[in-house]
Amino acid sequence: MEIFNALMHGFALAITPVNLLWCLVGCALGTAVGVLPGIGPAVAVAMLLPITSKVDVTASMIFFSGIYYGAMYGGSTTSILLNTPGETASMVTAMEGNKMAKSGRAGAALATAAIGSFVAGTIATVIVTLFAPFVADFAVKLGPPEYFLLMLLAFTTVSAVLGKSTLRGMTALFIGLAAGCVGLDQISGQGRYTGGVPELLDGIEIVLVAVGLFAVAEVLYAALYEGKVVEAQNKLSRVHMSKSDWKRSIPAWLRGTAIGAPFGCIPAGGTEIPTFLSYAVEKKMAKGEVKKEFGTRGAIEGVAGPEAANNATVTTALIPLLTLGIPTSNTTAILLGAFQNYGIQPGPQLFTTSAALVWALIASLYIGNVMLLVLNLPMVGLWVKLLKIPKPQLYAGILIFATVGAYGMRQSAFDLFLLYGIGLLGVVMRRFDFPTAPVVVGMILGPLAEAQLRNAMSIGEGSAAVFFQRPMSIALIVVVVAVLVLPRLAKRMSERKARALA
Repeated sequence: MEIFNALMHGFALAITPVNLLWCLVGCALGTAVGVLPGIGPAVAVAMLLPITSKVDVTASMIFFSGIYYGAMYGGSTTSILLNTPGETASMVTAMEGNKMAKSGRAGAALATAAIGSFVAGTIATVIVTLFAPFVADFAVKLGPPEYFLLMLLAFTTVSAVLGKSTLRGMTALFIGLAAGCVGLDQISGQGRYTGGVPELLDGIEIVLVAVGLFAVAEVLYAALYEGKVVEAQNKLSRVHMSKSDWKRSIPAWLRGTAIGAPFGCIPAGGTEIPTFLSYAVEKKMAKGEVKKEFGTRGAIEGVAGPEAANNATVTTALIPLLTLGIPTSNTTAILLGAFQNYGIQPGPQLFTTSAALVWALIASLYIGNVMLLVLNLPMVGLWVKLLKIPKPQLYAGILIFATVGAYGMRQSAFDLFLLYGIGLLGVVMRRFDFPTAPVVVGMILGPLAEAQLRNAMSIGEGSAAVFFQRPMSIALIVVVVAVLVLPRLAKRMSERKARALA
């Protein structure tokens, strides 16, 4: 009953005209961002962070959340019609969705994607509503040793899962940890790694790093290395589903939601794993004529399942973000930076110190899901027209927006040099396939992990045995070791089997 009352208070705050407007703008912008190839929600949120710094914190968070899950809806449109995923999460949708479009069933593919996203998003929001407060209550009981190990788990999982190489992921993480050390030491007050530059005494702004690594690097990389020809657009049929489509889609939506929801709750990084897993499940369960449609005419289950898994993962990813302060993807890492921009630290205390904000945010997820369904089904034609914006003008606009936003924070020319320096680092990282999310995670969580490590060592009077004295600490150490060791063991075993068969 207490949760229901809190949610009702959240709805009362979320349905104020100003917050509803921010939610609508966020959803519309998020859908547009998802439709445009190459510009993900992380880029959009990073780009808009400086602009919204003067906006009320609740409105700002509702706005960013709208962009966050709106982009997941929009990504399916280009995947289906153009075979050009706007987001990595939409890669799987493109596999069957584009084949459906080519066989004249684009409307059914778009409808199952939009309705599946709505169903999964709503179920996942219910999960967030029911379980986030309990996770927060449990997290309050954790001490500094457990918090340090939780952050260590976030470092290892994000670094190991994002990107193709664990070594590259770890390298990106250490770049972020190093950047987080710049500035005044939290305890001694001594300047660290500033190189005698007074502007660095306050530390490197997370907003600059986010905008530089995502928005500026995206534009510079596209200008230097991309000259991609977009595939011809498929004709758009009327957005509707037949009785058979509904019958086949509903179980796929539910299976996709069941696969995606747990993945959002754990620090496993991104939506790629659950969407591919959902596709594999749908393909394996298909029989007879339906099985023949996979990879040929396009099977509707191959669109419905992965889209539901995608949106369920995206929504439940807010549980570790809000209750533990641990981001599980690029965009949640930027959202964590947005919270910190307002002086708010997500974690177990958030549900007591900023209860109104949290419940308004959760209520806005329900409202946003309905808005997105209304935006996506009747307005597909409009979103597709966005694809006609020439790439040079689009990227030039992003660069101007990012530059003005970064300069507007402190009116510092040094910030602009730093922004473009970080942008060039982002280009190099993309060129050599280094993931960028670990940099942001390392920079945000690094100083917090350092503080918890110092507190834990103080409790243990300088002895590391403090990390082995409580069951939760030992369990977390086992999980961290498993994340680092098990993938290598599995890889070696598969290599041995392959050699034995050869």
